[in-house]
Amino acid sequence: MSWDFFVPVCVGDLVKTGGTNQYVVQDVVSPKQLPSLINRFKAALRSQGPLCILEHFDTGYSVLQHCKSVDLGVKEDTLELLIQVVSGLSASLPALLLSTSFSAQDRKEQLNAVKMGVFLLCKLTENLESDSTRQSIVTAPSKGGKKVKAPGEGRLQWDSERETVLLALTQLFQLDIRSLWSLSLVEEEFISCVTCCCYKLLENPTISHVKSKPSRDAIIHLLGVLIKKYNHLLGASVKVIQLLQHFEQLGSVCAQAVSVWSTEYGVKAVVGEVIREIGQKSREELAREGSGVKAFSSFLSELSTIVPDVMIPNVSVLITHLEGESPSMRVAVCEVLGEILVRVLSGDGLDESGKADRDRFMDTIQEHLHDTNSHVRARVLQVYTRVVNSKALPLCRYSEVMGLAVGRLMDKSINVVKSAIQLLAAFIAHNPYSCKLSSADLKKPLEKEAAKLREMTEKLEGQAPVAVIRASELWAAMEPELLVTARAVLEPSSQGDEEEDREEEVQEDQDDRATALQIAQFLRVNKYRNAVRLCVSAHSLFPESPMFSSLAHVTPETVMGTLALIFKGPDMDTSELTQSLPPTPQKEGAQEGEREGVEGELKKQEMLVQYLRDTESFSLQVEKAIAVINTMLYWKTTSVVQEAVEFCVTVCEFSVADSLTGVRKMLPLVWSTDAAIKDAVVQAYRRLYLNPQGDTTRAKAQTLVDSLSELMVDAPLGTVQCLEEIVQEFFSGGSVLQSSVVQVLWERFTGKREASGLHRRAAVLLLGMAARAEKEVVLSNLDTLCSVALGEKVTEDFLLARDAVITISSITDHVRQSKGAPFRLPQEHQLFSCLTQAVAEGVVMTDPHWQSFMEQAVRLLYFLAESPDQLCSRLLQRSARLLLDQIAEGGETNKDVGQLQGGSQDSQEDQGEQVSCVSLAQLLSLSGSVAFWQVSHLERSVSAELRRRRGEREEREEKGPSSKTKQAANESAVEEELGLMGASAEDTEAELIRKICETELLAEEGLLCVFLPLLVKVCSFPGRYSHPQLTTAACLALSQYMMISPSVCEEHVRLLFTVLERSSLPVVRANAIIALGDLTVRFPNILEPWTQNLYARLSDENPSVRQTAVTVLTQLVLKDVLKVKGQVSEVAALLLDRETHIASLALNFFNELASKDNAIYNLLPDIISRLSDPERGMNEADFHTIMKQLFSYITKERQTESLVEKLCQRFRTAKTERQWCDLAVSLSLLSMCERGLKRLQECWECYSDKLTEPGVYQPLLSITAKLRRGAKPLLRAQVEEFEKRLTAVHTRGLENVESPEMEESRREGSENTISRTPLPTRGQGRSKRGQPKPSVSSRHDDSDFVTPKPSRKVSRKAVITFSSDEEEEEEEDAVMTESETPKVTTPIGRASRRARLRH
Repeated sequence: MSWDFFVPVCVGDLVKTGGTNQYVVQDVVSPKQLPSLINRFKAALRSQGPLCILEHFDTGYSVLQHCKSVDLGVKEDTLELLIQVVSGLSASLPALLLSTSFSAQDRKEQLNAVKMGVFLLCKLTENLESDSTRQSIVTAPSKGGKKVKAPGEGRLQWDSERETVLLALTQLFQLDIRSLWSLSLVEEEFISCVTCCCYKLLENPTISHVKSKPSRDAIIHLLGVLIKKYNHLLGASVKVIQLLQHFEQLGSVCAQAVSVWSTEYGVKAVVGEVIREIGQKSREELAREGSGVKAFSSFLSELSTIVPDVMIPNVSVLITHLEGESPSMRVAVCEVLGEILVRVLSGDGLDESGKADRDRFMDTIQEHLHDTNSHVRARVLQVYTRVVNSKALPLCRYSEVMGLAVGRLMDKSINVVKSAIQLLAAFIAHNPYSCKLSSADLKKPLEKEAAKLREMTEKLEGQAPVAVIRASELWAAMEPELLVTARAVLEPSSQGDEEEDREEEVQEDQDDRATALQIAQFLRVNKYRNAVRLCVSAHSLFPESPMFSSLAHVTPETVMGTLALIFKGPDMDTSELTQSLPPTPQKEGAQEGEREGVEGELKKQEMLVQYLRDTESFSLQVEKAIAVINTMLYWKTTSVVQEAVEFCVTVCEFSVADSLTGVRKMLPLVWSTDAAIKDAVVQAYRRLYLNPQGDTTRAKAQTLVDSLSELMVDAPLGTVQCLEEIVQEFFSGGSVLQSSVVQVLWERFTGKREASGLHRRAAVLLLGMAARAEKEVVLSNLDTLCSVALGEKVTEDFLLARDAVITISSITDHVRQSKGAPFRLPQEHQLFSCLTQAVAEGVVMTDPHWQSFMEQAVRLLYFLAESPDQLCSRLLQRSARLLLDQIAEGGETNKDVGQLQGGSQDSQEDQGEQVSCVSLAQLLSLSGSVAFWQVSHLERSVSAELRRRRGEREEREEKGPSSKTKQAANESAVEEELGLMGASAEDTEAELIRKICETELLAEEGLLCVFLPLLVKVCSFPGRYSHPQLTTAACLALSQYMMISPSVCEEHVRLLFTVLERSSLPVVRANAIIALGDLTVRFPNILEPWTQNLYARLSDENPSVRQTAVTVLTQLVLKDVLKVKGQVSEVAALLLDRETHIASLALNFFNELASKDNAIYNLLPDIISRLSDPERGMNEADFHTIMKQLFSYITKERQTESLVEKLCQRFRTAKTERQWCDLAVSLSLLSMCERGLKRLQECWECYSDKLTEPGVYQPLLSITAKLRRGAKPLLRAQVEEFEKRLTAVHTRGLENVESPEMEESRREGSENTISRTPLPTRGQGRSKRGQPKPSVSSRHDDSDFVTPKPSRKVSRKAVITFSSDEEEEEEEDAVMTESETPKVTTPIGRASRRARLRH
């Protein structure tokens, strides 16, 4: 063979004339001739083996040239032949390479065959891969459509064939074919041909899918062989970077490839090369790239999870990207550091270098908890969560990282907040301190152990021996250096240096001993030169001194001897710096052993104290986090609420202090409309309370009851109502624990198991919750409830009796909302006799809990008894008789609370009998409750029963109408079609109920009317009837009586408002507000003129009254019972109330009001006028804060434009500078737009004369600054023109600016190419403030701008004085006079025919 095959750069180069002995394709046949040539190729392969490629190369090349036009079958046959050629070469080459008779000619043939076969196979593979990718794109299903089957699909299963090709190539290259080349130097073009094919296959969009895993692994292993054996390391590194830049989906694939190359093939340098390439990317380049950066990020993250140990040497290259602008790269680097910390730099076996790296990486990650990008902050928190879950965070960093995580709870990004909550939950779940975290419980042990540590430290310090240092030891240490210094000083050349330092001169008044002490001091502080000079000069001064006598001949040896004598003393063996003798060796050993033992105990104690301190610090951080996360339970973001719920469950499981607060706070979320939140709460409570641990069913039931009872104890009413939903779901779910739980509850309630009063009450309430799901739980045990809670000892515990009544109420129709015939018990039932007796006996007692029991008892009577009005009538008679018997028997007078004469005044004056104020108050409360529930019974139970009976009657008539009623049915057909039949029947029933309330309930023969005059009298004369409980009960009962009918309400409404305004008791005023709110719902036309009086209570001096007022008014306004007027400014003022809960209620009011269309927009001008009124006296800072909140609800551009005009018009009626400033500030708070600016310019006449005031000019100037940001050139020009105009008027005055020259320049400016917003034409300049203002231009009339002054009628209020003198015969009426009563102005239509009562 005389030619060589060279792998071309381009396929077409093979048909060109090459160099000497270079193979050139001779004949490129047409597609029609290819099938016959393919058959010849097959025959040659069978006969000659793989070397037939040398003769039939042109056939394969022709297929490549006509690849687009040739049939798929031809390409498939060619691919199969080429695979057989390569596989045949792989099978035959090992023997030939080991053969000693392998000639050069055979080597050349084999080399050319390898090159030709590999070249054709790789190029054909690339073409088939391109066709497959193109076909998948063409046949991809459209959105909602079906995938179209391409023609010829199924003939070539390319996915499986691709793997076969790769395995054949891998098998060939695993052989040592380098020996086929001269000097074993494989040409670069040949390797590139194979690698390009591999990288082409990697570009397939589906290569990262699971179904492509075999092909993906084959490509990675083939490239690994080429990198290891054929010097493809640098090319692979560059190609990986290019793939990542252009194909985002290859991040994980490239990471897998690099990890395989570094581990299985031992080429660890490839990791460094690739990371170095990424590290050398400039920040600007990464900031521009989109998909490339994401691919780099995913590559680094994935690689760090597979081979974190190989990443450590290259981390320094990546850390530079933490300062770059690409958030994705910062995230990737932080995740790399996190994986290294978790997988490599964790545990106690780290050396000093590993600990240093760990701390450095920790510091780096920690810095990015405050990254400017929220995504980075969130991912860093997730990295910390993984570190904590893996227990790789050093204990010394717990407190610091915990504090940073708590700080991230305030982040503005939702994802960061969620990640912070997850991290805090991980901290608690994996904390190394204690299973129970409570700073309060840790405080006492910490103080005790710290005191013990102090005692041990003081004891050890007292036993510390004095250090003994011999003078001879010190001298031996300094002697060599001192000798050198002495020789240097005594040399003749050193005499000239004596003038440099004269510290060693001897003072005239010193003796030889003082000089010796000074020399010794020089020696101790290492001033050897000074000591030698002073010693030499001292001999001349003290020649007879025994210390310096040896210096008659000054030599280094004599000087050293003198210095030794001075420093060590005469006896070198015994002289010491301290006189204490050293201990003997035996004593010293015993003392050392004892000391080591004490020091060991001290170290243990120090560790214990440090552990307790860290635990306490950790607990405080957790408690701080709980306080913040509890507030997130009611956020609008569902995912945050779910994370907060999960966190609350975690902290509760670890018994953290105040953890029960969050668990209770999330309970109302069971009513959430969001199914995800509701399900999260239900699952949380099921996990905490309804899945108890225990060996037996009985033990589990006991644990469940204990858990629920703890939650019930001291829980408010709202919590109990929400818990009902959870417990009801438990009993409805068919749990195997139901019967056991009910049994344990009954045992606890009846006292068979010892329990406290609180737990007995919790047990009976839980039984009531169970009865909502299963009625028989309570119904079958009514006798037990009556005997235990309502029996002879009922007066000893009215709270238990009240809760028992609530439990019994759970079986009534009103609670269960059942349909059908009403479920009621006969009047003779034991339950009602027990209830009436307990209520009646309690009237003449002074138990503070009787009131709540009485209210629930009366409610139950009307819910469950037949003819409850008769029962309650007898109850009132019995109670009144008991009270009269007490009077007649001359019962003891209540000296602490005052006296009250009962009965009619004449009889009392004659008999001089007295009654307890508390007893009378309780009787009045009972009468009020009976009146209220009587009305409720008529309008709910009686009305519902009438409707039910009417419905049954109509059903019977429809099923079998008789011949007599057919005619009537035909006559009513027209009415029925018009919808009048049912309506007229309902109206008749409603009219019947109304008539009963109006005429019969307070008829003279009725018992209720007896108490009404007494109620009116007590409320009218607070001076005489001054007892707080009596006044409170009478006012509440009077409001309940007023619910009966409009006539009663209208008659006494003036008295109730008098009580509201003038009562000195906050509880009375608060109750009156609630009652008037209910009356407003029931009788809106009667209460409408008194609306202003209700709003006045918003400024009450008592916080509880203000809170009640804002709550009631919020409900009335949001339910459209009250019209929203300018009085809402009083609610706005509460946004800055001293009490935070009142301010939050006011904020909630405006949040809800903003959901109504244009509500706040319509009210804003009036609110601004009222709050800026000088008579109100609100300071500027408070006004600005309120307005900032209110203007945040104005988001529509049209509303902004209209408000600009309205506020500008208000400048005309504003009288003071403060009002001008407030209006200007309000304008600046609007989100101004181009149309708003135009409107502001059009209203120039309204405020231009006020611009000299800085308080007006500065806010308007700030508007131009906001508009200039990001404005278009046209708008920017308008803003700048308006700003110049504002500044000119502010600095020079309006009359100096509005000159004819300005008008002329304005006309000239209007002809400019830049169109400007036209300004209103003005006439002559305005006069200064204080002078009469001329009329505005003819474009606008005064009537269009000037807001008419509101006419206010100031009604004179009569001074009402409460009489405190009980002996006055004639008392003044404490009710408002007729002139004070507001008149009805606008009737309010009822929303429904029947009144809605408070339940």
